Amino acid sequence: MPITVLLGAQWGDEGKGRITDALAESADIVARFNGGDNAGHTITINGAVFKLHLLPSGVFRPGCLNIIGNGVVINPVNFLKECDALAAGGFPITPDNLQISEAAHVILPGHVALDAARESTHGGLGTTRRGIGFAYSDKAARIGLRAGLMRRPDQFAQAVRAHTQRVNQILARDYGCPSLDADALAEQYAHAAQRIAPYVTNTARTLHRALAEGKRILAEGAQAALLDIDHGTYPFVTSSNATVGGVLTGLGVPAQAIDRVVGTAKAFCTRVGDGPFVTELDGELALRLRGSGANPWDEYGATTGRPRRVGWFDAVALRYAAQINGFTELALTKLDILTGLDQVLICIAYDHHGERLTDFPQDSAVLAECRPIYEALPGWSEDVRQARCFDALPAAARAYIARIEALANVPVTMVSVGPERDQLIRR
Repeated sequence: MPITVLLGAQWGDEGKGRITDALAESADIVARFNGGDNAGHTITINGAVFKLHLLPSGVFRPGCLNIIGNGVVINPVNFLKECDALAAGGFPITPDNLQISEAAHVILPGHVALDAARESTHGGLGTTRRGIGFAYSDKAARIGLRAGLMRRPDQFAQAVRAHTQRVNQILARDYGCPSLDADALAEQYAHAAQRIAPYVTNTARTLHRALAEGKRILAEGAQAALLDIDHGTYPFVTSSNATVGGVLTGLGVPAQAIDRVVGTAKAFCTRVGDGPFVTELDGELALRLRGSGANPWDEYGATTGRPRRVGWFDAVALRYAAQINGFTELALTKLDILTGLDQVLICIAYDHHGERLTDFPQDSAVLAECRPIYEALPGWSEDVRQARCFDALPAAARAYIARIEALANVPVTMVSVGPERDQLIRR
């Protein structure tokens, strides 16, 4: 069977976790292909809220094999914490339902320390301070540590010690920060490696065997198109390829194996961290869309807890994401949050110093100077949370979705009207 790919179509936080969970119901394998524990996928099951940062969202589906691909960077300590938390919640993680690529790179305390040091200076980018970018930097510089080394804990400890000693020099010289305890960290990470080693294997081989056997594979993306290191709003981006190309390099699968690409978009827009955001709102309406933080589904980062910036739906950005990813369909989330508004706005073009732009600028400096050109549609007051088919939605909500489809030239096949598993309309 071909591969289904699930990607974020905006700046992340679109609700990919709950869509992955829905698609995983009919998948044999769910594979993460990019990012690290800077991701945050929230899934609600019978009122219980689970926040995943590194583990694929298929861990909640019995019989589903989960894979962390070579394109992911892994913090061993945080990985074990997440596994232990899920086990305590009734979802045990074992080598029978999870594999880690031996070619995935490892995030070490030195990476985290460097990330925090940089973010504390004027050169910060608003990262999650998880060490993601520095781990990818070491990977590109060919001085990183791969997960396969964790199968040899003594050698892994030596490598952690050497890495920490090198980072200590940088922390002192460039940031005036105190040194890390290289010996203590080497011991801690050697213990973590012993626990993780049984999970580590050749996951590309697993995936190719699965393809040959006709199994159903779901590739789960972290972050989103507009945070892609190449195609996002650089430099305010993540450090990996969050677009469809990342599936090929991050899992080691061929392009012809992919036949379905699902883009997930929120019914409005949000963004965490710095960077241009054309439709950003402030004031009472922003507070209304963001929520107070009292609910798990309010707009606060699942990884950092930071309040998200919010704005109206940006069809220019969505059309760009659809073009570079080749979306075959869209999943629209959080439609219920727009209930009660007199009107809803969609950004259909940008104004850049009097010039109307319908194509998304790749130059972030130009994007920062753009202003939204809106189209207003009627809002709706009816409660959509009980709707289970498209025709049960209010006419104004259906018209809003239809306009998004027309502007993106991609059909909306799933609509989320609440956080629970059953609050999902399939078309």
